[in-house]
Amino acid sequence: MKRPNYATDKVLKQFIKNALEEDIQDGDHSTLATIPKDLQQSAKLLVKENCILAGVELAEIIFKTFDKNLKIENYIKDGELAKVGDIAFIVTGSARSILSTERLVLNCMQRMSGIATLAQDWDSRLVGSKTKLLDTRKTTPNFRVCEKWAVAIGGGTNHRYGLYDMIMLKDNHIDYNGSITNAVKMAKDYVKKSKKKLKIEVETRNLDEVQEAINAKVDRIMLDNMDVITMKKAVKLINGVCESEASGGITREQLKEIASTGVTYISAGALTHSAANIDLSLKAIK
Repeated sequence: MKRPNYATDKVLKQFIKNALEEDIQDGDHSTLATIPKDLQQSAKLLVKENCILAGVELAEIIFKTFDKNLKIENYIKDGELAKVGDIAFIVTGSARSILSTERLVLNCMQRMSGIATLAQDWDSRLVGSKTKLLDTRKTTPNFRVCEKWAVAIGGGTNHRYGLYDMIMLKDNHIDYNGSITNAVKMAKDYVKKSKKKLKIEVETRNLDEVQEAINAKVDRIMLDNMDVITMKKAVKLINGVCESEASGGITREQLKEIASTGVTYISAGALTHSAANIDLSLKAIK
């Protein structure tokens, strides 16, 4: 799949630089002490748990960033099903370079594959509906680019990437302003004055607030922690004048029932904060 727009070369370069610096600092002394400088070797990425594989493209970028002479032969692509015993790729070149980048590659791929696998499982439950599965900003600091990329690889849809690319007026924004009407007016004034192209979403907690958000003419209304009956009434009230989003403690078991309400999106923080890592290992080829 095509790399998401937010996973730019600049962003990935900075992420990799910081991660390697955190791990290596003044040297990978275990490797420097025991591995000859000119030793050339190969290693295979071994899949030890069935999954939707993610992070293959990132792994190659990490290897090449650290040592441009490393060569990678890919057998499984991002987003493809990988089974126990499969070899995802083989990396060949400086043994020192392979060992020094091993943990960063595995940390990224294990986490990303776990998220992609969960996203694919959840998204499959929405087949047959028009509802799309969204992630949230409930991500690991400094690792968001990888986690959101993994959601996309698994078939989910990315919500706003950060605070800068959409206006979302949540309960605290609304409570601080006194009402949805006041908060939306200020947001629209800000967008007009700043000349930014920003959509406005409003979080609602009951049907009265849904109606107020409709009257305020926003781009999307979030239905926060509503039961399915209330959600159905809210979607009917909205009647397609803007997008709708179900959110708040969503579980896998609820997905089909929530989608049946006709809501445009379902957002779930669980995709990134509750995914289990997939067991992968980088093994020397003797």
